[in-house]
Amino acid sequence: MRRGADAMGTYQTATFSVYADDFVARDIAFTNTHNGVNKSNATQALAALVDGDRIAFHRCAFNGFQDTLCDNTGRHYFRECFIKGGVDFIFGYARSIYDGCTVVSNIPLRSGRHAGWVTAHARLHAGDPGGFVFKGEELRGTGRQYLGRAWNKYATVVYYHVNMSNIVVPQGWTPWYAGNDTNDVLFAEVGCTGPGSDMAGRVSWEKHLSEAEVKKFVDMSFIDDGWLSKQP
Repeated sequence: MRRGADAMGTYQTATFSVYADDFVARDIAFTNTHNGVNKSNATQALAALVDGDRIAFHRCAFNGFQDTLCDNTGRHYFRECFIKGGVDFIFGYARSIYDGCTVVSNIPLRSGRHAGWVTAHARLHAGDPGGFVFKGEELRGTGRQYLGRAWNKYATVVYYHVNMSNIVVPQGWTPWYAGNDTNDVLFAEVGCTGPGSDMAGRVSWEKHLSEAEVKKFVDMSFIDDGWLSKQP
């Protein structure tokens, strides 16, 4: 168990941190129990901080509540992982593909909290190729969740063929603060299913991608220039 960010900087709360390039993890669970059972007065408490390039996690679990997984910088691949949290629980600046993962909200049903956010992404500038791409995953759990909020004006998140339960708030997305510029934010859903995938109530600034734009994000070349096949 680690202390939360009320006692130290957010990144220093991580149970596990990796700064090295070319790191691979398989079948490991990373957990931060700081926020306890009822999640009252929650603070940032990272289960993992991922801050290197060419990093892959296979069948790993990340358990926390606020800021569970800091997917900070670099190119990353998460395959068949389990990620649990309540608020901004996948966040950072990275360029990552989440392939066949299970993402679970653990907001207590009687917590009084309106909703959380699955993602909080940012890119440093318009030309930065970062983004979070979720492919073939399952999104479920308790409480209510927005699909993401824009950490800055260049945030990029794509949900592709994701099965969404009814935890998803109809609006889908929010800016960081009301009134923030969302013209350059790229939030999109493509071919998703389940009761939470109904896009009728989504925010007007959600993007509708062409086939070519979708391919750019969901193809493995979004993160991989050959490094994945070289990993053990």
